[in-house]
Amino acid sequence: MTSELLLAFYGDDFTGSTDAMEALALSGLRTVLFLAPPSAELLREQFPNLRCVGVAGTSRAMSPNDMDAELKPVLQALWAIGAPLMHYKVCSTFDSSPTVGNIGHVMDMAREALARGQLISLLAGAPPLRRYTVFGNHFAAMGEQIYRLDRHPTMARHPSTPMDEADLRMHLSRQTNARIALMSLPELEGDDARIDAQYAQHLQQMPDALLYDALNDTHLRAAGRLIWREAKRQQHFAVGSSGVEYALTAHWRASGVIGAERAALAAVKPVKQLLVMSGSASPMTARQIEWASANGFDALRAPSEEIVGADSALQAIGALRERARKSLAGGKSVVIYSTAGPDDPSIKLTRERLAADAKAANSAKLLGGALGRLARDLLLESGLRRVVIAGGDTSSYATQELGLYALEMQHELTPGAPLCRGYSNDARFDGLEIALKGGQMGNADYFGLARGQRG
Repeated sequence: MTSELLLAFYGDDFTGSTDAMEALALSGLRTVLFLAPPSAELLREQFPNLRCVGVAGTSRAMSPNDMDAELKPVLQALWAIGAPLMHYKVCSTFDSSPTVGNIGHVMDMAREALARGQLISLLAGAPPLRRYTVFGNHFAAMGEQIYRLDRHPTMARHPSTPMDEADLRMHLSRQTNARIALMSLPELEGDDARIDAQYAQHLQQMPDALLYDALNDTHLRAAGRLIWREAKRQQHFAVGSSGVEYALTAHWRASGVIGAERAALAAVKPVKQLLVMSGSASPMTARQIEWASANGFDALRAPSEEIVGADSALQAIGALRERARKSLAGGKSVVIYSTAGPDDPSIKLTRERLAADAKAANSAKLLGGALGRLARDLLLESGLRRVVIAGGDTSSYATQELGLYALEMQHELTPGAPLCRGYSNDARFDGLEIALKGGQMGNADYFGLARGQRG
C-alpha cells in the first residue's frame, strides 16, 4: 500500500500495543496505533508518511475459536497493507494457554493464511524491559529481582494464564505442533559471517519457527538483522514481545535505515487531577494504588464480584459513579480499582459469581467494559483530559468504550507505558491524553508521574 512502511503490528492487548509503539516512536519512527485496521484512504489523508502502523486488539483473552472468527480477518487486513514485516505482538511475559490467548494457534493461522509455509521468527526477550530468554528459558523482573517465568511471583499465579513452564519451546508445544528451533546465545555472538553460518544450519533442518535468545543489546541487534533480512526477501511474519521492535530498530540504526539519534519528546505537563481505572491484579499495580492513596488520590474499590453479576451490576456501578463524582468535584484525583494484588479476595468471589451464571462472558470483558463506560461518563462530566487505564485485558476493553479510533505516543512515563494522544471522531474525546499501563509496568509512583509530578 505504501513503500514508506517498515512494519505493521497487531498487539494482543492494548497495553502491549502501546509498548511496541513506544519502542518505535523513541527511534524516530512515526507510529500510529489503531483500534481497527485502517483503510488506505484514512492512512493517505490523515496519517501520511507513517513508518509503522499498529492495531491494538484483545486476542490475549480470546479462545482459539474466537481467534478464528475475530482475529484472522484483522491479521489478513494488516498483511494486505504490504509492510515488509508483520509482527504479532504478545506480552513480554508470553502468558498464554491452549484455551486462552493461544500463541501457537496464531502461528498456525499465519502459516496457513498469510506467510504460507514460511519460517516464523519468535522473539520474547526484551532486555530494555528486563525480560530475558536464555537457552530457550524465559525470565522476567519484578522489582529488583529477576525470576524464571515459572517462579515469577505474578506470572506463575496469573489469574487467567498461569505460567508453569519457563522453556518457551515446551510452553508452545502445548499450543501447536509446529517445529521450533532455537538460535541460542552463543550462536548470536561473533561476527556476521559466523552468525549467518549458525542460522543457515538451523534452516537446513526446515523448522516451522525459530526462537531467538536475548540477554543484551548485542543479541537483539543480531536477531534484528536476521529477521529484517527475511523480511527483505519476502513479506515476513514474526511473533514476540516489543523485543522485536527493539531488535529491529537496533539493526536499522546500525545499518543506516534510520537515524542514530533517539527521538526527543516533550516533558509531561502537570495536571491538577487524574482519573485512573485499574483492573490489574499485579502486585506492582497494588503498590501503585497504595502509593496513590498516600499521595492525594482517592482510592475507590470497584466491587468486581458485583459488577459481573447481571442482577447487581447496575446498582454497583451507580454507587461507584456517585462516589467518584464527589471526589472529582472536590478536586481530588481518583483511582478506581477492582483488585489490590493477586491475593485479593475479590478474585475468588468474582470467579464464583461468573461460574454461577451460565450466560456470563469472561470477567475481563465484563469488568473492562464496565470500567470503560464509567471512565467515559466521569471524563465527560468532570472535563478531565487525562486518564490512565491499568491492566492489559482491562485496557483492551475499556479503551473501546472511550470512542477513540487511534493512539499516538506523546510523552515518556516509564518504559512500556507511555502517555498517548487519542484520536476520535467525537470532538469531546479527540486529543484525550491516555496511558495504558500493563500490570507490572512502572514503579510505585507511576500514577504520580502520569499526573505530571516528578521526584
